[in-house]
Amino acid sequence: MQYRRFGRTEINLPVISVGGMRYQTSWKREDAVKAESVTNLQQIVARAMENGLNHFETAHGYGTSEEELGQVLRDYDRDQLILQTKGGPKEDVREFLKNLESSLTCLQTDRLDLFAVHGINNDAIMQQALVKGGVVEAALKLKEEGVIGHLGFSTHGPLETILPTIQTGLFDYVNLWYFYINQWNWPAIEAATQRDMGVFIISPNDKGGKLYDPPQKWRDLTAPLHPMAFNDLFLLSHPQIHTLSCGVARAEDFDIHLEAVNQMAVWQDAIKKIQARLDAELAGVLDDDWPEHYRDGLPAWEATPGGLNIPVILWLWNLVRAFDMTEYARMRYNLMGNAEHWFPGARPDSYGSVDRNALRLALERSPYRDRIMTILDEAHQMLYTGAMKRLSESE
Repeated sequence: MQYRRFGRTEINLPVISVGGMRYQTSWKREDAVKAESVTNLQQIVARAMENGLNHFETAHGYGTSEEELGQVLRDYDRDQLILQTKGGPKEDVREFLKNLESSLTCLQTDRLDLFAVHGINNDAIMQQALVKGGVVEAALKLKEEGVIGHLGFSTHGPLETILPTIQTGLFDYVNLWYFYINQWNWPAIEAATQRDMGVFIISPNDKGGKLYDPPQKWRDLTAPLHPMAFNDLFLLSHPQIHTLSCGVARAEDFDIHLEAVNQMAVWQDAIKKIQARLDAELAGVLDDDWPEHYRDGLPAWEATPGGLNIPVILWLWNLVRAFDMTEYARMRYNLMGNAEHWFPGARPDSYGSVDRNALRLALERSPYRDRIMTILDEAHQMLYTGAMKRLSESE
């Protein structure tokens, strides 16, 4: 395993972290933990520790994950572990602190090496978290008391929310999206680097394109590497990125990632060639200018007729056309409007009621207005299959 300094925390993190949202018994925190689930997690943790993956990351919102992890990690030397969890911001700080205390109890520890305020996904949540007497102030007090080692935040939000949150200077690290298929957040990574913050990449295997079950075209384009190995090495080729979350359901899920890290130096030139191949496919299928400029002049989803999240819809259409990523695109498309601030925009089933003239007017600053109008119709016909729920709401 390789390690990187996690910004100003001065913690040396393994470049692959053990994510905690795939192995739990249930997404309902109150459900009883099953013995076979704990046995499976024992095997996961043993495999991780044997290979130097000593950073375990979970969340209060991941159902029984914390409880199960606490039962397994109590058998290990706490000083050899790097333990991180997350808690959602609450308007009532007492509820936030109660949840954090519950997390500590479930994890069977009195201190967290890393704690993130979970889901700062829009300006309203950011302001609620940062208000005087709010959850960030409460978390910083716990940091002073030694309950929390270092404070971060996680986000699925836009740059317009992420950058100001970074610029407060209150956080030691950030958990965010950044993958080959979605590189919008690079300015946030640069801003975090300037402040010497740790950078943790969320869900590169799932949110990064369901790379554990990729379409054949994606496999062909990333050959001879497995798509997950390519994505790992593409991300880790950026020294500004310190660790990638690997959400595992069983011990063998580590295999591809361990092999990729072990061969990182060998594959350095191949990564550049594969990236160039993918870039060329995007440009060849969609045309040279479109991949870089299709978002130019687009309104925010809140300012779009019907609340359409046009940048995301176009992005998903791109992935289908260039890479045959239809299954992934359908999953993300049908989550819109059904996942609150985690994946915002109007419900796809409302698309037919959008005022076409108003939509054309909203796109007047885009150099691709006519093309976008056609793509929106095509994307809806291609991708809409009915409402979907987030994993945490699926049970």
